[in-house]
Amino acid sequence: MLRLPQFGVELPETVDAVVALLRDNPSARIVAGGTDILPNLKHRLDEPPKLISLAMVRELRTIELDASGEGSDLVIGAGMTLTEVSEHPLVREHFPSLAKAAGLVASPLIRNMGTIGGNLNLDTRCRYVNQTHFWRQALGGGCLKSEGNVCHVVPKGRNCVAAMSSDCVPVLISQGAVIEQVGTANEAGKRSVPAGEYFRADGLRHTVREDGELTVAIRLPLPSTPRRSAYAKWSVRQSIDFPLVSVALRFDLDQDSPHGVVQGLTVVAGVLGAKPRLVTKLDDALGKKLSDPALSRIVSERVHKQCKPLENVPFEAPYRRQMLAVYTRRAIEALTAD
Repeated sequence: MLRLPQFGVELPETVDAVVALLRDNPSARIVAGGTDILPNLKHRLDEPPKLISLAMVRELRTIELDASGEGSDLVIGAGMTLTEVSEHPLVREHFPSLAKAAGLVASPLIRNMGTIGGNLNLDTRCRYVNQTHFWRQALGGGCLKSEGNVCHVVPKGRNCVAAMSSDCVPVLISQGAVIEQVGTANEAGKRSVPAGEYFRADGLRHTVREDGELTVAIRLPLPSTPRRSAYAKWSVRQSIDFPLVSVALRFDLDQDSPHGVVQGLTVVAGVLGAKPRLVTKLDDALGKKLSDPALSRIVSERVHKQCKPLENVPFEAPYRRQMLAVYTRRAIEALTAD
């Protein structure tokens, strides 16, 4: 049985108190649902002297519409559980792909504990590091992400290529979400970061979140034109497992067309490296009907051509690449069958 290391726990009740604790305890770690950090602590991937729990911070537990800006946004508090996000009527109405992604994470027990903020900031994973300390020592001292200085996926690589395995992140990027952070060093003490700019390619520090910062909310602009969106992932089991590949799709449709003509298209692939991949060169898919078989063929071919998984999670990379194209096509075809 793997045991937790010793650490202290703080239970602040406000966002300001959390930021103050982060400022005074730079080595502390934030814990919300604990479904990611606690297993990592058991594996000795981190041994912080203190955890700052968000369990009592009610400010983070809201989902509401905000029309105070130029348009209307759906604002999801970072402390909302994945179950709450997947079942909330506003999320299901305006962002069904996010509701689906949140509802596919792991198992009901984990979704009842894990939060949307935690899934956003989920640590990267790799078959060579997410093991016991004893197992890692058999490699000769771990890897870049643990006790060693070598990447076992890319032996001559300088950066960690552990994979971002979050279900919700590709969807959030595809929907143009904005991440609200507090505790920054600027005068306002807060900043907003587009989800597409929040992630970095280095698996050791794969987000732009600064030390002392706290994610407080995710802001999603409501669609101004008809939109269809989908999320699909492949995993060996239908529960528990992290995705081995995933894809989020967003189709913006012509408002004046009764046949679902695509005028905008966003495709984001996950579980390739430390950050999701935005698929490009999709212009030849525009102007086609959503039900046109050529559309799913074009998009799946672009995904297969541009997305090259690494050997950083189980199953061979070429097979995962093929499955990514398959699940992309299936997701598009499922939209037309609804």
